[in-house]
Amino acid sequence: MAILIDKKTRLLVQGITGSAGSFHAQRMLDYGTQVVAGTSPGKGGQKVDGIPVYDTVQECVEKEGANTSVLFVPARFVLDSTLEALSAGIKLVVIVPEHIPIHDMLRIRNASKKHGAIVLGGNTAGIISPGKCNVGIIPELAFKEGRIGTVSRSGSITYYVADTLTSCGLGESTCVGLGGDPILGTTFGEILELFEKDAETEGVVLVGEIGGVYEEMSAETVKKMTKPVVFIIGGVFAPPGKRMGHAGAIIEGEMGTAESKIKALTQAGAIQAKTFLDIPRIFAERLK
Repeated sequence: MAILIDKKTRLLVQGITGSAGSFHAQRMLDYGTQVVAGTSPGKGGQKVDGIPVYDTVQECVEKEGANTSVLFVPARFVLDSTLEALSAGIKLVVIVPEHIPIHDMLRIRNASKKHGAIVLGGNTAGIISPGKCNVGIIPELAFKEGRIGTVSRSGSITYYVADTLTSCGLGESTCVGLGGDPILGTTFGEILELFEKDAETEGVVLVGEIGGVYEEMSAETVKKMTKPVVFIIGGVFAPPGKRMGHAGAIIEGEMGTAESKIKALTQAGAIQAKTFLDIPRIFAERLK
């Protein structure tokens, strides 16, 4: 099984006529994802690689049965694009652009709760259920259908973790990118709860990084997990006050340090992996 996306997902691409939107729409289509429509205001009636283009998300929902959206639009248009998707009934929105204004993301998160939807991002590589569906910019090479779910703030570390899980024969059920911006649409805890309910996910890898408190916030959920949770934190040796890649990856005072995250997750019952090769070793001990 998988969470959030599978072979039944009907995807629309907001911003499909742009260079990034058209390129990744074709990639996702080639993977087997049902890319059923795209939007680009004023360009309705066109087609991109055979995918019909509409002016509004509502048309994509009514005419093509779209239920999931991925955004390839400039950051300043993300708020309006996401609110449009949520209002049209889309239940999963994947925000690829980065540096979304903080107040915009706060409004998006509030709206997603009202509509009973999930928003991933901003600054997410996306989400993939190997062998079923790929939404976003995730390169499929490292991924193979399997038993372990992953949830991560870092796209690049996600790829390394997946390659490790694939190489050791465990594979992945679904890999979820939360995003690297300071304010996110979805938390670790919310995704962990979905993996806990998924019958074929046997364990979870949580990939965190310095900055913010999303990892610490997930500790209460980790305590309730019956499935093993292995975690790895990026930025252990990062200097305070210096942003490391993501907009959210910056230590301010005592908040968001690697040490605080490691302590909170360990006390909650998660197992720390200090290297990628620790991950299969830990699961070999826990999944018997």
